[in-house]
Amino acid sequence: MKLEGKAVLVTGASRGLGESLMETFARKGARVVGISRNASEVEAVASRLRAQGYEAHALAADVGDKEAIHPLVGAAAALVGPIDVLVHNASTLGPTPLPLLLDTACEDLGRVLEVNLVGPFRLTKVIAGSMVLRGEGVVVHITSDAAVSAYPRWGSYSVSKVALEHLGRIWAAELEGTGVRFLNVDPGEMDTVMHRDAIPEADPSTLARPRDVAARLVALVEAAHAYPSGTRVEAAHVEVGRPEAA
Repeated sequence: MKLEGKAVLVTGASRGLGESLMETFARKGARVVGISRNASEVEAVASRLRAQGYEAHALAADVGDKEAIHPLVGAAAALVGPIDVLVHNASTLGPTPLPLLLDTACEDLGRVLEVNLVGPFRLTKVIAGSMVLRGEGVVVHITSDAAVSAYPRWGSYSVSKVALEHLGRIWAAELEGTGVRFLNVDPGEMDTVMHRDAIPEADPSTLARPRDVAARLVALVEAAHAYPSGTRVEAAHVEVGRPEAA
């Protein structure tokens, strides 16, 4: 996929990987819309990119809020047209310090699932139909190694990511042959606020930089046709320009 002129929607775009994805897509010539619950932060990102001559927009919305989805997609389409690339990056850990499952409130588990799983389902449901009609589109689920390993205290987040990955595989199976492709991408451990909230004792020097990971993820989107739809990809195993399925 050539990204120049393409409409890209990135959730969780106010900082960390989402911010870096906005910048990397914009530098490729895409027309980018960033979504975040934090209006001022995501607008600051978009403003900085516009000042550099790129097309970038910001919308404040909570992807875990059912009532926000249709207005959000309508506003994004009004800004950049039908969405060509949808990146489900918004995510929540739930309460921190991370609790054991026995200490996890049902309401907290429900909130994590609403943001990390149900929100992406709703967004894809609204956007993918237009992709099918146009015969092209890429949907990226940002997942985690917590989807494949059982880490104590990561229960709510892990369950949400396991389900998110399988959701991507089911979408891929159901939309096979339409030109719409799905990727489950594990970005690896990054130096982000979320990682510091989860593991405050971690050494930042051992963690990947969001900008470097974003470059790999954008390269994967450009080469999405080279992957079976629904594939799980580990960003750490990808060189820009030389993607390899994990």
